Amino acid sequence: MAQVLGLIILSFFITGILLVPFIDFLYKIKLQRQVQKTKDMFEKRTPLFDKHHAWKVGTPFGGGVLIIVVVSILTLWAYGMFGILIKPWELFVLLFSFIGFGLLGLYDDVKKLVNGKKASVLGLRFRHKFLIQWFLAFIIAAVMYTQLGYSFIFIHGFGLATIGILYVFFAAFVIVSFTNAFNIADGLDGLASGLLLICLGAFLAIASSQLDDALGVFIAVLMGSVMAFLYFNIYRARLWLGDVGSMSLGAALAVIGLLTGKTLALAVIGGVFVIEVGSSLIQILGKNFLGKKIFHAAPFHLYLQERGWEEPKIVMRAWLLGFLFAIIGLYLAFIKVG
Repeated sequence: MAQVLGLIILSFFITGILLVPFIDFLYKIKLQRQVQKTKDMFEKRTPLFDKHHAWKVGTPFGGGVLIIVVVSILTLWAYGMFGILIKPWELFVLLFSFIGFGLLGLYDDVKKLVNGKKASVLGLRFRHKFLIQWFLAFIIAAVMYTQLGYSFIFIHGFGLATIGILYVFFAAFVIVSFTNAFNIADGLDGLASGLLLICLGAFLAIASSQLDDALGVFIAVLMGSVMAFLYFNIYRARLWLGDVGSMSLGAALAVIGLLTGKTLALAVIGGVFVIEVGSSLIQILGKNFLGKKIFHAAPFHLYLQERGWEEPKIVMRAWLLGFLFAIIGLYLAFIKVG
């Protein structure tokens, strides 16, 4: 436990020291939010989002790049430094999901620098990115099934349920779902990164109870780095994750939950993310198949903004709800069956 706490502190200070010059670098290369017309996954305009976030034009994004670099290097260093054994394929799953989804998000961020006709050539529509997400997720899920022996899910009250090859489809669905859930929740300053810290704290407790030092090291390093980022991300943010960060961290959270075998706990601990993506999905399905909105606005944090809630109020109360979900999720993870 002392090693884990030390890694959190070390990761926090390394990331924190690098963040200030990194923010200056982002300003220098002009990786900043531009005036834009946001669209949903069906390429339809979302004017309410633009209305509430117009003042954020000029804020740099891409903080996820620094998190990915620091966490990847520091994690590998920690495994060697402390002599922690990790299965090669488990390391592959952690870093491939973390870096692979980050690269997909990075492409989306970089193309925002391109204006005019070139943007339509270089840009990927959501449906294309969605397919790539599934492709990456199936690779990760297949490795977990064939190389790490994962073919089960833990169901509270029943124990482990073996589902065989269906695990590949199940795990891929979890990864894609949380990747997009995190991306959707990353719409308010400090919302997604603060919720992630809560989730990581819960899964660090689960990994420690399972004596999974290898996973615990990755979680600890990630916690420290995200904590330092959150200092600059709280309202009014000086830096945002960008798609590179939101996709990377969403996929990483899903894989962490899958590797612990506590998938139900993942859905509960990440309950606010589930609410965000669920409300957005219901709204989109309503507009496209019923021809009307189900909610006045979606995702849920945008609905609260339309109701007149101030951004910090929404974020703080979401964090409190996240703590409650984490406690319930830990209860479900630790309670003995029968």
